[in-house]
Amino acid sequence: MRLTFCFFFLTIYLSAQVKGVVKDSVSGKPIPYVTISLENQAKGTTSDEEGKFSINTQTGNLVFSAVGYHKKKVSITKEMNVFMQPKNYTLQDVVILNKLQTKTIEIGDYKNSIRQAFDNGPKIDAKFFPYLTKYKKTRFIKKITVYTDSQIDSAIVKMRLYSVDENGLPASDLLQKDIIVKPKKGIYRNLIDVSDYNLIFPKKGLFVAFEKLFIDKNKVEKTIIDQNTNTVKTQKIYYPFMLYNRIELSGIFTYYGGVWQKIEEKNNENKMVVKPYFEPAITVFLSN
Repeated sequence: MRLTFCFFFLTIYLSAQVKGVVKDSVSGKPIPYVTISLENQAKGTTSDEEGKFSINTQTGNLVFSAVGYHKKKVSITKEMNVFMQPKNYTLQDVVILNKLQTKTIEIGDYKNSIRQAFDNGPKIDAKFFPYLTKYKKTRFIKKITVYTDSQIDSAIVKMRLYSVDENGLPASDLLQKDIIVKPKKGIYRNLIDVSDYNLIFPKKGLFVAFEKLFIDKNKVEKTIIDQNTNTVKTQKIYYPFMLYNRIELSGIFTYYGGVWQKIEEKNNENKMVVKPYFEPAITVFLSN
């Protein structure tokens, strides 16, 4: 496996202007690992284990997103107490699933691609897996893999699985709980077993995303000298970095500024252009 590394370091100053806490509107309990995005901008953060967060901004709106809760947009104030409303889920009829698990296939792998490590910042990149009729014989989602690069042992990352909306973008979470992945130090292929959830591959397709968490246990701080101003600054780096494949695609899917969008190009005839993009190095194992 060939690997090259492209590290983009996110420099954040220590004087965060906005602080707050995110809580469940019913129970009042703090909500950990909430995705917090500055609307329409490439800036964001994550609530910690106690629901607390801070972000370097003074004006605009923050968009809050978490598994099991309705998305919420809030105008920025100096001190913020944000209450998110939990979603109500209808209990489904119990279905006895005949899972044999005697046959397994892996989808989404690119055998000869060059994987590159990126700090993808506050955005979330998702990989789309279209449904194929041949998956009828292996319709259960068994395992998911992702490549990570981490310089610390304690880093964690969140995995989310999405259905597909009418515009072909990520929609609802397929799981109603956070899946927290703990990569090992170094370059590592993480294998996440989801077979206990009895997920059947959706006929509209599936999105898989791994979300960077901007929390202290993922953080490494370095003191640097700004060569232009000769001032001392603190650089914060959040691990793990995700690995990407550079391949020919018609576009990629990213959560940016509080919304999902497809990054694509079109020609003069308004047709999508297939060109090299960086896509998360994610694969899915299906079984019968």
